[in-house]
Amino acid sequence: MLKTLNQFFTRLTDHQDGGKLLLRVSFSILILFHGVAKVQHGVGWIGDLLVSKGLPYFIAYGAYIGEIAAPILIILGIFTRPAALVVAINLLVATLLVGMGKFFTLTNVGAWGLESEAFFFLGAVITMMLGSGRYSMVGPDYR
Repeated sequence: MLKTLNQFFTRLTDHQDGGKLLLRVSFSILILFHGVAKVQHGVGWIGDLLVSKGLPYFIAYGAYIGEIAAPILIILGIFTRPAALVVAINLLVATLLVGMGKFFTLTNVGAWGLESEAFFFLGAVITMMLGSGRYSMVGPDYR
């Protein structure tokens, strides 16, 4: 009985390409919100932070690539794996710049202080590993 129910449920939910589409679209839309904030308010504060760490100011403009261009490519399924790598690197740099003070902290509800950053980073890594799947705006050579 349980075996039959499990097989039925598996047949009902076995949509690997649909799962990849849902992951990459939802993940990318959430990253795009951060990019929209950068468009509205600029990256000056990031540039100032980079300069205070001894890094060049122009690196701050990479936030536009990692939070706007790359998520759009991921949504469309174009160069999904390299675009996801760019997002992962962007998140890693952002976490190293502003989040390391939260590494050993918990929030009021018991969540890890870097939970969001880790979730987005792992979402990018998983998207990079899975690729776009069948649902893409381009053929297999450009996914």
